[in-house]
Amino acid sequence: MKIRKESPADLPEIRRLNDLVFAGSAEGSIVDAVRTSCPSALSLVAVERERIIGHVFFSPVTIEGMTGNKAMGLGPMCVHPDFQRNGIGTALVTEGIYELETLGCAVVVVLGHPEYYPRLGFVPANRHGLKCQWEGVPDDVFMVRFLEADMAGAVRGVVRYQKEFETAT
Repeated sequence: MKIRKESPADLPEIRRLNDLVFAGSAEGSIVDAVRTSCPSALSLVAVERERIIGHVFFSPVTIEGMTGNKAMGLGPMCVHPDFQRNGIGTALVTEGIYELETLGCAVVVVLGHPEYYPRLGFVPANRHGLKCQWEGVPDDVFMVRFLEADMAGAVRGVVRYQKEFETAT
């Protein structure tokens, strides 16, 4: 398996994979819309034998009181059902975080499974005074990972995703 940045030729296959894994078109539509409007988004694919078997997407988020473009949201992330539980999702997230660190990203948030993401260094965001923009999101599913340790405790407030994410709420 190889992990690489997406290419234009990958877009239809990425869309099909997101639609399959999430059993609908919301996540694929968000990825397509954010990719178009936000050139600083990061999209990686896992490829095996020329077939895309996994995808992870990171896009800028804003945090009240934080200046600059140093925060990203992870998601969606998906792995083809035939390849799940083989470390592909972990490899995608790990590579994505490495890429973000090299770009100077300081904070990554995720709205995801509380059993999965803590293994990748994420903790509940409310422990650090961060709150998701959407009401009713349980504290254990909205998580943060600080890529710059000095940011922990330095930023507090509401985290806002790109406007295209509103279609998924």
